[in-house]
Amino acid sequence: MKKRKLGTEGLEVSTIGLGCMGMSDFYAGQDDEESIKTIHYALELGVSLLDTADMYGVGKNEELVGRAIKDRRDKVILATKFGNVRGEDGSFLGVSGRPEYVKQACDASLRRLGVDHIDLYYQHRVDPNTPIEETVGAMADLVREGKVRYIGLSEAGPDTIRTAHKVHPISALQTEYSLWSRDVEDEILPTVRDLRIGFVPYSPLGRGFLTGQIQKFEDLAEDDFRRFSPRFQGENFEKNIQLVNKIKEIADRKGCEASQLALAWLLAQGEDIVPIPGTKRRKYLEENIGAVELQLTEEELARINEISPQGAAAGQRYDEAMMKGVNL
Repeated sequence: MKKRKLGTEGLEVSTIGLGCMGMSDFYAGQDDEESIKTIHYALELGVSLLDTADMYGVGKNEELVGRAIKDRRDKVILATKFGNVRGEDGSFLGVSGRPEYVKQACDASLRRLGVDHIDLYYQHRVDPNTPIEETVGAMADLVREGKVRYIGLSEAGPDTIRTAHKVHPISALQTEYSLWSRDVEDEILPTVRDLRIGFVPYSPLGRGFLTGQIQKFEDLAEDDFRRFSPRFQGENFEKNIQLVNKIKEIADRKGCEASQLALAWLLAQGEDIVPIPGTKRRKYLEENIGAVELQLTEEELARINEISPQGAAAGQRYDEAMMKGVNL
């Protein structure tokens, strides 16, 4: 497995990471045993970056990851997040970046993960009611205390990123980026590159849509959160299926999976990009990692850009309420 650097503080990770959210929340079919085997297999194949958050499964995902890495902590770059506050019943209670909350959340994550430090600690969403200087100041304290090694932001806008970076070096920004979510190319990607901050795209496969596995709305289980996503509904779904089928045509000619083509395209956007596709099955893990070795020609990249330019996907990536919380 090749490696890439995130930021300027010395953080080095596998070229592709593993998103663990779906193992415990938002998607149907949780299977802890298979999820742990998938994490173990990922580490065997050289994946070092594991991504979780305290809100996934209301702490259950951190506990799951903690169990999986208990006897192999030295192989892992462990990333988790704070900021999205949920009640014990799973209800969403808002966003907090208050300094005292940051420190409480970190201690709680350390307990659930069963570790003495977090490698990469993200603010999951920006708290509009707390100055970013105060939030990042508390995160910097955690670095000085040895509880956190590197810090990151998620779904932060250019001004927030620049202000935060002045308080303490930001090693990574995590934001949605894929062939059907390219808006970061306007301002956010240029900002992090100007500051030499690494970029970690989440949902690099369009929440599974870019795999070509989902062909109709009914393919989604009744408790699958994607049923409420604008891009998976009505006319948007039909338009987006046409986009995916064009991507699949290129993949077929290349002799690879559509998912591998989508990931290889992302990796080709720069050495500072480390996507974290999520899966809870070893079969799809192998496919995703195979994208690291897939080389796209200039002609193939041009063709992909032609069929999937910025704004190609129909519908917003979140509903109106959730969109208000991104790129702040």
